[in-house]
Amino acid sequence: MEPKMCISTKKRIENDKGAAVFSCPQCGKHEIVRSSYARVNAIKYACPQCNFTGPN
Repeated sequence: MEPKMCISTKKRIENDKGAAVFSCPQCGKHEIVRSSYARVNAIKYACPQCNFTGPN
């Protein structure tokens, strides 16, 4: 199994307690993985399935 990588920073989130994994809010078809660093700094991400961007 491959380690989960942040969609914004491309960093592994294995031991990142503030990381989040959720389905795309728009299409629900793609898993979005966000590191705590990306979340705290509100770094944008885009769903590769539907191009939804967040955080808004």
